[in-house]
Amino acid sequence: MTEAARALSLFFHIGATVIWIGGILLITFLVTPELNRALADQPVLHQLLRRLRKRFTPLGNLALAVLIVTGLLQMSTDPNYEGLLQFNNRWSRALLIKHLLLIIMALAGLVLQLIVAPALERTSLLIERGKGDASEWQRLRQRERRLTRLLAALAVLILAVSAWLAAI
Repeated sequence: MTEAARALSLFFHIGATVIWIGGILLITFLVTPELNRALADQPVLHQLLRRLRKRFTPLGNLALAVLIVTGLLQMSTDPNYEGLLQFNNRWSRALLIKHLLLIIMALAGLVLQLIVAPALERTSLLIERGKGDASEWQRLRQRERRLTRLLAALAVLILAVSAWLAAI
């Protein structure tokens, strides 16, 4: 890979990191807590959180896809890379840790997107129409908060391992 192509790949990798991990951290620690404080149990809270999820999910998924493609390109051209499933140096072992964290994060994200978010959306719509169970919504929101905090913690760990990889 040429220096220009590697630089372009790194540019997209960093940009996708900002969108995916930055978005998760921003939503988890700033946006959602402030919306909860400002809107408490008003029906508009359900609608706003649902719209926020719908806007971020495709962007976050696209960023994750870009991260995977650009990460594989960068990995394969790194002088520390010794081949598939070769963990003979510190760099490859650190990269394995990063990849395992990414897999756990992706699985948690899938649970959130495919199981928790749709159930939360259904419950929110029912509540908006006066037919839903507020305790069920609270239970699902708690599950969503736990998964989102897990995603945020994993994101920070991935950033830390990335810094370690750059230092090796």
